[in-house]
Amino acid sequence: MSALLSPLRIGDTTIKNRITMSALTRNRAVDTYPTDLMKEYYVQRVNGGAGLIVSEGILVTHQGTEWPNAPGIWDDKHVEGWKNITDAVHAAGGKMFAQLWHVGRAAHPDAPQQKMSGEPVWAPSAISARGGKFRTIPGVPGYVTPTAIDDPWKLVAQFKHAAINAEKAGFDGVELHGANGYIIVQFLDNTANHRTDQWGGNKENRSRLGLEVLKVLIEVFGRNVAVKLSPAGGYNDVGMSLEDTFDTYNYFISEVDKLGLAYITLMRYTVAFDVVYDGVPRATKHDVIASYRPLISNTKLLINASVLPEEGAELVASGQVDAISIGLNWITHPDLTKRVEYGKPLDNVPDVRHFQTNKNSGDWSTGYTDYPTAVY
Repeated sequence: MSALLSPLRIGDTTIKNRITMSALTRNRAVDTYPTDLMKEYYVQRVNGGAGLIVSEGILVTHQGTEWPNAPGIWDDKHVEGWKNITDAVHAAGGKMFAQLWHVGRAAHPDAPQQKMSGEPVWAPSAISARGGKFRTIPGVPGYVTPTAIDDPWKLVAQFKHAAINAEKAGFDGVELHGANGYIIVQFLDNTANHRTDQWGGNKENRSRLGLEVLKVLIEVFGRNVAVKLSPAGGYNDVGMSLEDTFDTYNYFISEVDKLGLAYITLMRYTVAFDVVYDGVPRATKHDVIASYRPLISNTKLLINASVLPEEGAELVASGQVDAISIGLNWITHPDLTKRVEYGKPLDNVPDVRHFQTNKNSGDWSTGYTDYPTAVY
């Protein structure tokens, strides 16, 4: 495991090992504001050896998401709450990036935060995603037909404002959520973006939003900017033909690499994210490392989705990736890196019922900060 336990330079930051913690939606914010319980959760994982922690997705503006207790970062109270967390992470010797998130059409106009925004559900085009499950709305509402945003520069401004607040909050960098069918992907994907202006049509125009957002994030954080991508698609009803996928992501990733980011995280194909509609799998299954690694020379590459330490060590040692991004096993093992270092098994049983909070949740620490560490 020595390949995973060596330090790595990302942007202007050196992380102590190559086992990073991916963004994980855990739904413990109160009215979008971070809490001391969230601080405890993140510090546990710093103490467990995480080389880099990427925060759960942080909403850049009021959005009617499926996640009723997701955090935001658009006002001073958010900044104060996140500063409480980043100060504790740094005191414990950790590094933390904020994942900046706009859900686009994966929102609902009747959700409380969307109502507070006074805005419709924005997307590149008035095309609804299939699926959706909104826990705070009566009945079983799914996704709605969104409103095509009149001026996508508004989205760019929202991300820049969020980055400014993330810097005030003490984050070491920011990661743009460009995966899982949210706003960046909705613009990239030609099944969700039917615009005929400078933001749609060919691959260059569909890539424009993601690239312009990354540029304004760089204005705030310099090289300490990253992006997470899911070229295989599937989740939230996105996914192009294999030919269009290669055409779009070859261009987009090549342009991103020129920006000199801290890292690019690629999510590989997994069955869990391959949603089936009318009996047809939605994802575009292909090998994302083999497909896109040759395009990345100016930044570090991380791989995410069902990566176990044993495989991760081989991928890093062989130079196929620079680090690994782990999700589920960081939920269930607050001391994951220490377990890898000392040869302890990853044997905690997932408390799936409490991955996120819901209307029946009691003590929010259940399934969150109560997983045991190994005996060393």
